[in-house]
Amino acid sequence: MRDLEATTLSKLRWRLLPFLLLCYLVAYLDRVNVSIAALQMNKDLGFTPTVYSIGSGIFFLGYFMFELPSNWTLERVGARTWIARIMITWGLLAGCTAFVWNGTSFYWVRLILGAAEAGFLPGIIFYLSLWFPARQRAVVMSTFFLGVPLSFVIGAPLSGALLGLDGALGIKGWQWLFLLEGAPAVLLGICCLLVLVDRPKDAVWLDAAERNWLTGVLQAEQVDRAGAASTSFWAALSEPGVYMFGIAYMGINMGIYGIGLWMPQIIKQVGYSNLITSLLSAFPYLIAAIVMVFWARHSDRTGERRWHAVIPCVVCSVGLVGSAFIGGTALAYAALTCAAIGIMTSMATFWAMPTGVLAGSAAAGGIALINSVGNLGGFGGAYLVGYLRDSTNSFQSSLVFLAICPLVAAVILYVMADWKRATRLGHAPSAPLRKVG
Repeated sequence: MRDLEATTLSKLRWRLLPFLLLCYLVAYLDRVNVSIAALQMNKDLGFTPTVYSIGSGIFFLGYFMFELPSNWTLERVGARTWIARIMITWGLLAGCTAFVWNGTSFYWVRLILGAAEAGFLPGIIFYLSLWFPARQRAVVMSTFFLGVPLSFVIGAPLSGALLGLDGALGIKGWQWLFLLEGAPAVLLGICCLLVLVDRPKDAVWLDAAERNWLTGVLQAEQVDRAGAASTSFWAALSEPGVYMFGIAYMGINMGIYGIGLWMPQIIKQVGYSNLITSLLSAFPYLIAAIVMVFWARHSDRTGERRWHAVIPCVVCSVGLVGSAFIGGTALAYAALTCAAIGIMTSMATFWAMPTGVLAGSAAAGGIALINSVGNLGGFGGAYLVGYLRDSTNSFQSSLVFLAICPLVAAVILYVMADWKRATRLGHAPSAPLRKVG
């Protein structure tokens, strides 16, 4: 049985994770490449820090508005078809960012881009929960979430190099950046139709014994979490615990996007070139990618979730405060690196918590709601950093504000590790939920 389990999980990992990782890398690149483009675009179009922060953050309002309808549709039409649709439309819209000419057009393109991409992340998380047993979830999530730090590691230098095309064929460097980095999403969207399969029972690349074992394990987990009662997609909307997870994820996202969207400009003010700035912006995420995998493996091996989610949030908060007040460029950069490592590492273990307690269709609704609420932090983080930067002419107050956000998330996650089952999600009141941590 152990050999069957090992063989099946190995096939799953190699078949699904590299492709989905690549998709998420491209998704995140198309979200945050605006931070590198801003090194030229803001000057060319006359954007103030506030205009840039509204435009970069308004993406998440579009995402928020269409998240639940998108995941509801995904559950009905299948992940394969719907994820392909999401990627193709967002790739085309990401390329359209090259044609903005003022603040208003920038706002609209970013808003529609968010609406187009809505449902991608929760859809993939829900999809992975249909394929991988819960005890493998942190490692699986960490592998998938490597797309975030790698998008900075690969994307920041690439985007910096694309800025060097400034003037080629009469096109600005930042326009080349958006045009060339939008194309991979369209191509990968088409590939989704060839690579992905909606359910394990349809996976022809697993033999009959492997399909039966995997289906049996996943069905047993569904029964364990949901009991005999059915769960509803919309039932998750009335569950307080889902909103608490969403608020915690909002704090994490404020840290992620606040750092990611502004780090190049924080570094740039020291006086480095665009290319050196993009390289220095990438390094913290390279270290974060390595730490994330080891941390998630340790969480799966020990079965502990609470402290594996809380500690990275605290590390991020300390790093942000340190970067604001430590004197010296090198020390401040080291503190900012610690902050990036902490906030990235918290993501995989965070998602292992709600996916470990939500069952059936409620998992699709709950995951979408958590991500929807959480992504408001992307708007809040980007906007407030820009507003505070404009108001104080310094990033110090912005970094202190960002430091509070993951600290709030840490407190919520500490409490939510004891979240009990709710009858509204189909759980019997007498059946207490096992601790997540």
